[in-house]
Amino acid sequence: MKTNNRTGNLSKQRKKRMLIQAMGALIFNGNWKNFINGNIYKGNLKNVCVPVLNCYSCPGAIGACPIGSLQAVNNSHQFNFAFYVIGLIALFGITMGRWFCGWLCPFGWIQELLHKIPLKKIKVKPTVHKKATRLKYVLLILFVFVIPFFTQDPYGMSSPAFCKWICPAGTLEAGYPLLLTNPVLRQAVGYIFGWKSFLLIITIFFSIKIFRFFCKYACPLGAIYGMFNKISFYHMECSSDCIKCGRCSGVCKMQVEPYKTPNSAECIRCGECVEVCPVKALKLGFGNEKSNNQ
Repeated sequence: MKTNNRTGNLSKQRKKRMLIQAMGALIFNGNWKNFINGNIYKGNLKNVCVPVLNCYSCPGAIGACPIGSLQAVNNSHQFNFAFYVIGLIALFGITMGRWFCGWLCPFGWIQELLHKIPLKKIKVKPTVHKKATRLKYVLLILFVFVIPFFTQDPYGMSSPAFCKWICPAGTLEAGYPLLLTNPVLRQAVGYIFGWKSFLLIITIFFSIKIFRFFCKYACPLGAIYGMFNKISFYHMECSSDCIKCGRCSGVCKMQVEPYKTPNSAECIRCGECVEVCPVKALKLGFGNEKSNNQ
């Protein structure tokens, strides 16, 4: 009977999170009419970064993407370093860590919906998974910082490499909606968009097969927030009451072992492990006592 109750709670937790994710996607892309007229909102709110990966050029976007903003400022002849953007991302990270990934990110929500498609899933071996998670840090360093820095022209302008060559969120949220409503843009499509469409197809395919494929292995914003997980105010703890039954690890779709590393850089704070713990050893929130395992 207790097992059924835990399952029910877990189901409620998932439904609650999915509802908040959907609301977040609608709020961050609140200019719905722009999806019809093909315009991009350029008001004052676009000077503010949202805490999630959400393309600036998405017709409905009301704010700026942190990763896009990092590259836009570095690509400006007026500024050499994005102090404001770095500070804001750090504030988001130190406050909530990867909670934003799990509860508010529109592209994360889309990946979870794709994963619900009833096709055979791929179970990535732990050793392969651990190595593959490092890719997002490589993409962060190379495409967000290094390439833009070393490709600057004499005027200080450079290419926003990640947004231009990689980001599947931008292709899905901005590229295709704008092409559908702007015939002129369709005539100007070139090989770069073809390349990014190919990456989007790969991302969609593996998101169906692997839970949050892009978040796990390629998202530079997730890489940044993950580095804050151990020190963020909102964190997880595992008390000495833990019986090491492994139920938390079994339910974690991000392939984290919460009882060993409750503040792993891969944890998106979904809270499902907390729900299934039979002795309530896992706690997720603000101001808890320091856990033994970090």
